[in-house]
Amino acid sequence: MADAAKQASINGGSLISELRSLFSLRRTKKTVAFAYGFMFFFLAFTVFLAFNPSSNSSSSSWFTNIFSSSSTSSTSGSTITSSPTIFSDESYRSHFSSIFSYIFPNSSQQVPNFAPLPPPNNTSRSQNTTVQSPTTQNQNQTQSKDLHDKIEVLKPNQSTIGAPKSPVAPNRTVNAVLTSSPVRKNSTGNKDVKVTEKGKKQSNGTNVGLSAKQGSENLVESLMNCNFFDGNWVRDDSYPLYKPGSCSLIDEQFNCFVNGRPDNGYLKLKWKPKGCTLPRNKNINVKIENDIDEFATYRLNGSDMLELLRGKRLVFVGDSLNRNMWESLVCILRNSIKDHTKVYEASGRHHFRSEASYSFVFEDYNCTIEFFVSPFLVQEWEVNGKNGSKKETLRLDLIERSADQYKTADIIVFNTGHWWTHEKTSKGEDYYQEGSHVYSELNVLEAFRKAMTTWARWVDANISPTKTLVLFRGYSATHFRGGQWNSGGQCDHESEAIKNETYLSEYPPKMRMMESVLKGMKKIQVTYMNITRMTDYRKDGHPSIYRKKKLSKEEIKSSLMFQDCSHWCLPGVPDAWNELLYAELLRKQKQKQQQKKP
Repeated sequence: MADAAKQASINGGSLISELRSLFSLRRTKKTVAFAYGFMFFFLAFTVFLAFNPSSNSSSSSWFTNIFSSSSTSSTSGSTITSSPTIFSDESYRSHFSSIFSYIFPNSSQQVPNFAPLPPPNNTSRSQNTTVQSPTTQNQNQTQSKDLHDKIEVLKPNQSTIGAPKSPVAPNRTVNAVLTSSPVRKNSTGNKDVKVTEKGKKQSNGTNVGLSAKQGSENLVESLMNCNFFDGNWVRDDSYPLYKPGSCSLIDEQFNCFVNGRPDNGYLKLKWKPKGCTLPRNKNINVKIENDIDEFATYRLNGSDMLELLRGKRLVFVGDSLNRNMWESLVCILRNSIKDHTKVYEASGRHHFRSEASYSFVFEDYNCTIEFFVSPFLVQEWEVNGKNGSKKETLRLDLIERSADQYKTADIIVFNTGHWWTHEKTSKGEDYYQEGSHVYSELNVLEAFRKAMTTWARWVDANISPTKTLVLFRGYSATHFRGGQWNSGGQCDHESEAIKNETYLSEYPPKMRMMESVLKGMKKIQVTYMNITRMTDYRKDGHPSIYRKKKLSKEEIKSSLMFQDCSHWCLPGVPDAWNELLYAELLRKQKQKQQQKKP
C-alpha cells in the first residue's frame, strides 16, 4: 500500500513541481563535478610546479612563497620571522600533505596557517627590530665566516699585518671593495657588506672596511719588534714597483731591461720578512670571482713616503751600490708623481757616474734625495813617491772630504765594503796611511776596523741625534762564478734565486767587524740595515752581460770576461732595500711619538 501511495504521488502530483525538483538535482551534480574537476586541475598544476626545477622565474617565485613557512607574532614592537628555505624530498612530501588537507577540509590532516611572507629585499626595517630564526642565523654565520676567510689578509694580529698596505693619515677610510659574480647578498638582499677590523659583517648598505687610524696603528705596532732582514723572497706578479724602462733616471749600467735582458723572473720577487708584512699601498681591493679569491698585492706607495719626507733631506753616502739604491728610490718616488717636470736633478745632470754628488729635488714636497760618492767613507789621499811621482794611499784617520755638506741632513744612509775587496786594498801593501805614516803592509780587516772607527767617531761628534737619523746599509752580496770581476767571473744565464740556504756564502768578516764598531758608538744609535743575507739569495738579479745597450765587436767578444755580478738591475733588488728603508722610517717615527708621551 505504501508502494501504491508512492506511485500515486508521482503520477497524480503536480507535473511542474516534479520537473523543477528534477532540474534542481541535475544542477547540483554539475556543480559538484565542476568543483572536483577544478580542484584536480589545481592539484595537478601544483605538483607539476613542485617537481619541475626549470620553471620560469615568476612561477618559481610563486612556488617558493607557497612552500615556505613563515609565522609572525608581534611582541613589544619586535618581529620574529623565519626565512624561506630550500626543501629536500621529505620537505616536499610534508608540504604536499599540508596542501592536500587544505584543499580537502574533511581530511584528518590539520590545516596549516599560511602567514603572509615579507616582501623580498624588504627595506622598511627602521620601526621593528628583526630577530632571525636559528636557521637563518646559522646561514649568516657561515656566510660571514666565508667572507672573513676571504679577506683574512685585512685582519692584523700581533705578529703579522693582515692587509699589506701603508698606514694612512687619521680620519681617512680604507675601503675593502668586494665585487663578485654572481653578487653575494646578505639575508636582507643588500649587496654591500661592511667589514670591520674584526671581520664582522654588517648589512647597512655601505662599503667600508678597516678604519685608517686603527689599521695604521696596528701596522706600525707590528713593525716595532720585527726583524726586517730575516725572511724569504716570494713570487709576486704585481711587481716591480715601476715599469721596466719607464724611469729615464736609471744609469745605463743598471738598466738591464733597456739593455736587452730577455727574461723577467728577476722582476717578480718581493722580500717577505718572517715576523711581519712590510707597509704597502693604503688602497685595498679584494676581487671575488667565481669563488676564486684574487688578492691584489699592495706595494710601497711613493706618495706616502714623500709625505714622510716632506721638507727633509735624505742623503746616501757610499759606493756605487748606494748609487744603485739611490737611483731606485728616486724612480719609485718619481713614479708616484704625475708631473715629472717637478722632479729634477738640482744641477740639471742626466748621468750619475762622473760627479762627486747629485741631488734630486721633489718640488711639490720641498724635499731632496741626494747621493755623495765615497767608496771608503774615509779620505783617498796621495803622497810623494820616488822620483817625484805621486802614490795613492787611503787615510784611515780622516773622514771623507764632503762630510760637512751632509752632516745636517735629516736622514743619512751610509755604506762601504766593495772597494775593500779590490786588489790594492786586499793586499794592503804601501797603501794604508795614518798621519804621515804609510804602512808597508796592513791586514785589510784591521784597516777596515780603523777606517770605520774614524767614521763612527766623526758621526758621534758631528751629527745631532735629535735631528738626524743615521742608517748603515750592510754588504751587498756578489755572485761571480769562476773568478772575480776582472778575472773571468760570470753570472749570466742566472734566472732564478737561490732557494737552498746551504748554497749561501759565509757571512763577511768585515760586516762582523762593522757590527762591533756600531755597538761601540756612544752618542748616535745607528740603524743597521743588514741586507747581506737577503741579497745572497739573488744570484739572478745582477746586470751580468746586460750592463750596456750597444756593445762594440771587441766588447761583445770580451763581454763574458767583464761581467757585472756586483751591482743590481733596476727595477730589482735595491727596490726591496727602499721598502725596508720606508719601514725603518715608520718605526723611528713611532718611537719618537712614544718618547713624547708622558
